[in-house]
Amino acid sequence: MYKVRIDRFEGPFDLLVYLLENAKMDIYDIRVSEITEQYIQYLKDMDEMNIEVGSEFIVLAAVLIRLKSRMLLPRVSDTGEVLIQEDPRTVLRDKLLEYRRIKRIADMLQEREEFQSHIHDKPAEDMSRYLDDPDELLRTDMDQFVRAFLMFLEKRKKVTEVRNRYQRVRRQRASIEERIAYIADILDRKLAERGEVSFTELIPDHADRYDVTLSFMSLLEMIKLQQVDATQDRLYGDIRVQRRGKAAPES
Repeated sequence: MYKVRIDRFEGPFDLLVYLLENAKMDIYDIRVSEITEQYIQYLKDMDEMNIEVGSEFIVLAAVLIRLKSRMLLPRVSDTGEVLIQEDPRTVLRDKLLEYRRIKRIADMLQEREEFQSHIHDKPAEDMSRYLDDPDELLRTDMDQFVRAFLMFLEKRKKVTEVRNRYQRVRRQRASIEERIAYIADILDRKLAERGEVSFTELIPDHADRYDVTLSFMSLLEMIKLQQVDATQDRLYGDIRVQRRGKAAPES
């Protein structure tokens, strides 16, 4: 089934509800003349934007125009007496209420579908082989048991070493802000003696690969902030660092 969609409105009632809410209009007291003009103007705007308007939108426009005329021209009997009739907006109001109710249900079902799509059930497993004989003894010889126990101790030792190393390294990790302050302190001390400093002098003693990377990233940040200048004469050559705007003295 082909579904007509204008901009973000999936049907004529969707557009009409939007206009009512935007105009803060009570659905039980619809200002037919005003809402009809807004609805038709919206369809004209869509036509000017070369957006094809579905026939159901045109049908509702005709209904609104007819309803508008009935509101403006009350029915008169053959004798000229004005007839008291039911509010012509009743049918439109009932249809809008029904549409809003169905749309709320549809939105609720869609939310449940999206929620359920993230839930995956684990199929039931046959546990009878474990429950029928729960006292089954481990069938193995002493050598296999010893080897399995030694493997367990070895794995536990490696896990402990990795955990300790991770915790130690984590404590030693310095932020870029702290490393920039460290580099700035070195530059203040050593640039007073000479015009430039080697990048290797900006790396802490006993540094690992992380420290080298952190120092390099901090240097790039200082260059970006226009605090220092850096030069490199050749590929993979030493990087020379100096304060921004201060050239190195000629030797």
